[in-house]
Amino acid sequence: CWEVRKQNSSEWCRFIQSNPDCRMDGGFLDYLNGVFCVFPPRLLPLAVTLYALWLLYLFVILGVTAEKFFCPNLSAISTNLKLSHNVAAFSLTCPLHGVTFLAFGNGAPDVFSAVVAFSDPRTAGLAIGAIFGAGVFVTTVVAGGIALVKPFTAASRPFLRDVIFYMLAVFLTFMVLYFGRIRLGEALGYLGLYVFYVVTVVLCTWIHRRQRGDGTASPGPWEPEMPTDSEEPEPSGTNNSDYGEEYRPLLPSQETSLRILTSALSPLDYRKWRRKPWYWRLFKAFRVPVELVLLLTVPVVDPDKDDLNWKRPLNCLHILTSPLLCILTLKSGAYGLYQIQGVFPVWGLVTVVGSVLAIIIFITTSNEEPPKYHCVFAFLGFLASAMWINAAATELVNILRTLGIIFQLSNTVLGLTLLAWGNSIGDTFSDLTMARQGYPRMAFSACFGGIIFNILVGVGLGCLLQMSSSQPLVKLEPDSLLVWVLAGALGLSLVFSFVSVPAQCFQLGKAYGVCLIAYYLVFLCVALLTEFRVIHLSTS
Repeated sequence: CWEVRKQNSSEWCRFIQSNPDCRMDGGFLDYLNGVFCVFPPRLLPLAVTLYALWLLYLFVILGVTAEKFFCPNLSAISTNLKLSHNVAAFSLTCPLHGVTFLAFGNGAPDVFSAVVAFSDPRTAGLAIGAIFGAGVFVTTVVAGGIALVKPFTAASRPFLRDVIFYMLAVFLTFMVLYFGRIRLGEALGYLGLYVFYVVTVVLCTWIHRRQRGDGTASPGPWEPEMPTDSEEPEPSGTNNSDYGEEYRPLLPSQETSLRILTSALSPLDYRKWRRKPWYWRLFKAFRVPVELVLLLTVPVVDPDKDDLNWKRPLNCLHILTSPLLCILTLKSGAYGLYQIQGVFPVWGLVTVVGSVLAIIIFITTSNEEPPKYHCVFAFLGFLASAMWINAAATELVNILRTLGIIFQLSNTVLGLTLLAWGNSIGDTFSDLTMARQGYPRMAFSACFGGIIFNILVGVGLGCLLQMSSSQPLVKLEPDSLLVWVLAGALGLSLVFSFVSVPAQCFQLGKAYGVCLIAYYLVFLCVALLTEFRVIHLSTS
């Protein structure tokens, strides 16, 4: 399909429509047909600009869905399943990161993007580039930024454990790329290595706590005391809700269902809006349409609230909208539009069943108290938000492939730049904010721990889902020298940290941060020079 730009501009549309390699199997929009058939050739810059803006908005959709809907429902599920916070969430008493539920929540955009990219051999390079590119970015720019913002003493044993496991994952991926294919045993090996990593984290933490007699570890010389799980931080003048104490009514009043519905569907807190600067308001204005649609289709259960975030009219509406969303986004709506016996569509059946259930729940519940089965809404919200993320990731991969064809760029370079930066921007801000607030050790641990989940589950699950009984392997042939540059750069950055951090007695300062950021800039220059054939292998 890359040959389209070599044709005469009048032949672009015919070439796209007649070439089977230009067909996009998944997704709701045909971006190649749009840019080469809908827009005339002279308006190609306008089409590219619109696609770039839509690409940025897709990253916003991914971020909002994961942050406000996917992660909270995962937390509610872990609470209902009575999972230990050592496995499901952050622990402030040690640098144990979320190795299961929290890692899944934070890494959902990366993993879904990888799964979608691996579903088509033409975009597999996008997944490899994104996973490796995000690894280099997080372990250099983000880790270096933390050291620049707040010099600190790294936790020695968790750091060494995470780097060793990550180097094993990179080596395994390097071998898969070398042989050009991944079989069923190797895909299961990725997932098995992650399970082994989870077990190792839990055992190491348990042993460490036994050795210190369940006391709290003393903080490093550059790190403030961290509150333990039993020490809840004091509220700073406001309640857990967005409103201050002065706005609470003196006498409790029963709100009508219509008022509950309208307030629950409002993504804006007007008091907070007035206090925020203009750039926050601008970004919030872009997020409001996404948040409104998500509020309509994804229920959220909050175990930290007294009412568990029970909104009877809205939750009853979710009984209808969430299943509709799932069937209309699965396989780009192919299942939802299927006609039962050639007469009645599946979406119609779901609408009827959902409406009946919603009416029953509305009649048998009250506005004040959530029902005993309210935890089921957490699973429904988890599924609905996962479908939103999968749909956005599919569009993201398709639009990146289209931009690659327009600009004659490989999927690998698009993965290591645009896709890696977009998926890592949320982690970057959260880790740097955490470091600025006085928790650099935890942020640094998250840098190396979170991406282990992305590479092991992203590659393992992504390839496993594409295997069938007739073909129990996935071909992963490197399309250029850039793949090896990328793998080598990631391995070298890990080796550098593995050697230099212990050499500094785990005391990381500005020099370490500058070295990591300089390393990433050099790597980016080499990667781009390789992509544009300035650096190439001699064929003689």
